[in-house]
Amino acid sequence: MMRKLLIAALWGVAAPAWADAVDTLKSFVQDVKSGRAAFTQTVTSPDGARKRTSHGRFEFVRPNRFRFEYAKPFEQVIVADGQKVWLYDTDLNQVTVRPMNQALGATPAALLAGGSLDKDFALKPLPDRDGLQWAEAQPRQKDSPFQSVRIGFRGKELAALEIVDNFGQRSLLAFSNVEANANPPAEQFRFTPPKGADVLEQ
Repeated sequence: MMRKLLIAALWGVAAPAWADAVDTLKSFVQDVKSGRAAFTQTVTSPDGARKRTSHGRFEFVRPNRFRFEYAKPFEQVIVADGQKVWLYDTDLNQVTVRPMNQALGATPAALLAGGSLDKDFALKPLPDRDGLQWAEAQPRQKDSPFQSVRIGFRGKELAALEIVDNFGQRSLLAFSNVEANANPPAEQFRFTPPKGADVLEQ
């Protein structure tokens, strides 16, 4: 979790800028109804010693439709169609399916593609870092698998998403080629299990 500055004077000087990050997040949820972007995801172990990086593309349409496609180093597709969330592991040829109301909730995907921001998350501004304005969203539900999610903006453009899970593992998604209100085609949010794939309903 971001360490708070201890010098009270710095709080007073920087607070107005920090407050903008929460306002930007709320505007993003309200005004950006769809979008697409490329991303690089870096997952860091709790001790900071191990990292692994993957690349892919992300698309969404509110409410509750999104698609993550991981291309490197391992292919994986996650699709939310508004009713169910489908996770397809290409190497295993295995599909895991969960109802939307169980899979989404107070998750990072809900921040980007959902609609009930204040209901599911407690929001607060953070200090600027790495040239971005940051807001933190903490899930209100007590059994959430995440400690916190931090959202970074460059101006009004979504730039990064940093997730800290309950084991201290940190995942940073850095977005590029962001297209707000891009209106991806509806078929991007439909998923049909490939022939021969094992389908596991949860």
